[in-house]
Amino acid sequence: MTDLKIENNLDATRFEVLVNGKLAQLDYRVEQDTIFLLYVEVPAAEEGQGIAGSLAKTALEFARERGLKVVPQCPFIAAYMRKHAAL
Repeated sequence: MTDLKIENNLDATRFEVLVNGKLAQLDYRVEQDTIFLLYVEVPAAEEGQGIAGSLAKTALEFARERGLKVVPQCPFIAAYMRKHAAL
């Protein structure tokens, strides 16, 4: 899926995007120099469109830009990181 307007909701500590009026999100926690990527939620009707991958990519770019270590707590994020090791 292209042209997603993913926002970093600092108050809720999550990356989020509305897709067809439904919220998809990647929750995280930052402690000192580390970001913990907790879990990804995509509405069932929106699965399989690359939304979770776009959220993961955005979170990893955020971490890289800030020099944060990444600790995936979510199996999807861990798998995404293995598949896209260049990020």
